[in-house]
Amino acid sequence: MPPTPLPRGPVRPSDVVNAAIRALLLRTGGWLYGDTRTEYEQLVAEWTVAVAAERVEVVEAA
Repeated sequence: MPPTPLPRGPVRPSDVVNAAIRALLLRTGGWLYGDTRTEYEQLVAEWTVAVAAERVEVVEAA
């Protein structure tokens, strides 16, 4: 099954997404299989977008 595309719209801050990743890893004991692996991959992709967006904001502010 192909991964679900990230939703369009406002990007959550990277620290919020990072907290979600940490919570997922704690909840699963670090074992990522099936749905939890898919959720992790989506969160990492979302975090990457959030970090890139935050970098653009910093550069524009300078």
